[in-house]
Amino acid sequence: MLKVENLNQYYGGSHILRNLSFEAKIGEVTTLLGRNGVGKTTLLKSLMGVVPVKTGSISFDGKDVTHAPSHERVKAGIGYVPQGREIFPRLTVEENLQMGLATRPGGTPIPPRIFEMFPVLKQMMKRRGGDLSGGQQQQLAIGRALAFGPRLLILDEPTEGIQPSIIKDIERAIRTLAEEGNMAILLVEQYYDFAESLADQYLVMERGEIIKRGAGADMKTDGVRELLAV
Repeated sequence: MLKVENLNQYYGGSHILRNLSFEAKIGEVTTLLGRNGVGKTTLLKSLMGVVPVKTGSISFDGKDVTHAPSHERVKAGIGYVPQGREIFPRLTVEENLQMGLATRPGGTPIPPRIFEMFPVLKQMMKRRGGDLSGGQQQQLAIGRALAFGPRLLILDEPTEGIQPSIIKDIERAIRTLAEEGNMAILLVEQYYDFAESLADQYLVMERGEIIKRGAGADMKTDGVRELLAV
């Protein structure tokens, strides 16, 4: 579904991403791990067209989107949940979810499955997003990204600052989405246990490079936790 080849990115004279190549396959969770400052968020911004790619290529569903603007990538079927959630605090829960339908015809209803995964959103439809707890805002951000039915879902550290009970809800939702086999999921995380529980494939980044990759089932024997602790 997503294929990245020899991706390089620079900020000024600093070489941030170095010849990154990987794939995220439909029906699987591909987990990208790494400590702060290794280039994970820069990679996601490159995938979404927020920052232009210097060299390399990005293809989605067999089409080259390396230089496509962000809105065209979303329209093509890429959903993005940014780090820090970035919901609209003054809009209601309902209005935030409707923003996720911006690429769909007017009057398109919010998919009921979002409320099946995150029932609290149904209960708080008329509350402003800024009045929700951090965990509820994260559920809202994921719901907003799912509203239009993406084929690729990108999540940037969805467990950051979230209480354990809601982390479990998010884990169940991601697992359900992967098992349905309708989308590829790229999960960026620092929380090892959460990543290991979901990963079909893993990638470890260090200084802008992928230094290790493999099957999620092999993360323990491959010493991934130790790589993150160094």
